[in-house]
Amino acid sequence: MTAHRTPGERRSADQRGREGEAEAAMFLARQGWLILAERVKTKAGEIDLIARKPGLVAFVEVKWRARPAALADAIDERRLARVAAAVECVAHEYAAGGEDIRIDVILLAPGCKPTHIENAWMP
Repeated sequence: MTAHRTPGERRSADQRGREGEAEAAMFLARQGWLILAERVKTKAGEIDLIARKPGLVAFVEVKWRARPAALADAIDERRLARVAAAVECVAHEYAAGGEDIRIDVILLAPGCKPTHIENAWMP
């Protein structure tokens, strides 16, 4: 990702990100997940999706790349740590019934099935 993008490039990237998050939400719904929230902003960062299955709440980071080969570098420990910090801010609101929580990642690229990495963050 380039640090110096034009406003048009930022808008385009934001739009692709939103489309990727919508695709990931549909993918999770087809797997039996209930989508609780999208783009949850906290003081520590943003959580792309929050989804629930009985007894489990997943906080999901979604990464979309134009080329499948770029997915290998889409997520790293630093990004996951930021998501984990955001989760700490709001987990009590979404897992108030004693559900287990985890951080998942969904990787998306054109022409590829979504890759769902369960429990991607293990502090």
